[in-house]
Amino acid sequence: MRKNTIQQSGVVAVIRGANPETIIPIARALKEGGVTAMEITMENPKAIKVIERLNGEFHDEVLVGAGTVLDPESARTAIMAGAKFIFSPTINPETIRMAKRYGVISVPGAMTPTEILAAYEAGADLVKVFPANVLGPDYLKAVAGPLPHIPLMPTGGIGLDNAEAFMRAGAAAVGAGSTLVDGRMEADAQSLIQLTDRARLFYEIVQGFQVR
Repeated sequence: MRKNTIQQSGVVAVIRGANPETIIPIARALKEGGVTAMEITMENPKAIKVIERLNGEFHDEVLVGAGTVLDPESARTAIMAGAKFIFSPTINPETIRMAKRYGVISVPGAMTPTEILAAYEAGADLVKVFPANVLGPDYLKAVAGPLPHIPLMPTGGIGLDNAEAFMRAGAAAVGAGSTLVDGRMEADAQSLIQLTDRARLFYEIVQGFQVR
């Protein structure tokens, strides 16, 4: 069930620089726009506190995970804080095994067909094609052709201008960072309304391609 949650949401909000003091209204604005999967990146020293706060507020209403996870130790720390998925920019088999050991979703990053297959064979639930904007939707379509059984999630440079093209190319979901949300944003009423509007636009683009 969890494996499909990211695909059902269709969009993962990649939230960098998140602050525990403002993350709840930001997450609520994303959720109101239909984006219910949120990645808190681990290069942020406040990431664990943010993950704990989100889980305490939303429980199962929002799928909260950790991103930029480079090693199994960081993965375990995030999982103990309540992370339900582990995203990495690269393939680290030990990190993948740690996620599987605790029953959470593993999404390592890869680019070439060899890397994508290696990540999947190591236990990945989805593979993050990163950085996706470098080669574009045509590349994703070409890779998905011989690897149709591997769910691919392009991340990096995904915006409202190209999200649909990536979905049409075979993406299972997309990861959207600064084009959707900035974790350091001011959580004032107008900014939150604008965030909900952006989230809704992303959601409307991908919903026709969702796994049902």
